[in-house]
Amino acid sequence: MCGRYATTRSPSDLSAEFEAEPAEDLPELDPDYNVAPTKVVPLILERRSSEDPAAKHRLVKAVTWGLVPSWAKDRTIGNRLINARAETLAEKPSFRAAYAKRRALVPADGFYEWYASEKRDAKGRPVKQPFFIHAPDRSTLAMAGLYEIWRDRSLPEDDDTAWLWSFTIITTTATDDVGRIHDRAPMLVPRDRWATWLDPDTDDKDELARLLVPAAPGALQAYPVSREVNNVRNNGPQLVEPLALEDEPGAAEEGEQPTLGGL
Repeated sequence: MCGRYATTRSPSDLSAEFEAEPAEDLPELDPDYNVAPTKVVPLILERRSSEDPAAKHRLVKAVTWGLVPSWAKDRTIGNRLINARAETLAEKPSFRAAYAKRRALVPADGFYEWYASEKRDAKGRPVKQPFFIHAPDRSTLAMAGLYEIWRDRSLPEDDDTAWLWSFTIITTTATDDVGRIHDRAPMLVPRDRWATWLDPDTDDKDELARLLVPAAPGALQAYPVSREVNNVRNNGPQLVEPLALEDEPGAAEEGEQPTLGGL
């Protein structure tokens, strides 16, 4: 799964990188090195123009992490829908409508996963070491997502607070190397497929399914980071600073220095 990630690019930088317009209600978002569910973060999506339904606009919008389907009775369901399995998107009631028309890109510097080492704490439980997983060149990861718009029917329709925009991150099987840390990983959309993925008119299920694959070998790197990231109240660039690797997922060959550089 993907339960924490970092996103530090400014809305203006994301607008330029993804060739997207800032949404009218887009606030100035601070860099976040410890994004957790329920936080409001930037999302890239494509919407039809209200003035011209034939026109579409790619937007940077601030959206809440944790998808709330339009049919939900209340927003608390979003706490359980932070990830969506790529294998069942077209069938699951929580995701199939969004998968058909409301696909998104979740920009990230990288994401965190935890590896259960052989060490034990005072209660005999495995000590989990967080790893930060990122592109080798530190470029922005475009994680695949879905978004929904939910209305709180206890409030008037013209009340801005009655409407919640929310999203989920799509996960797929991790590559063999990434799988040493965790068996699932966010699905990444290559730049040359952004337009296809975001376009609400893309309805070829076979074409969409071809995008739902693990990251190509060598597309990601990982290194261990401070356990400070375990507490969502902690934030700042120190969370992504590398630590000396104490416990390597997978044994190194005899006489070889362990490394998790290229995944």
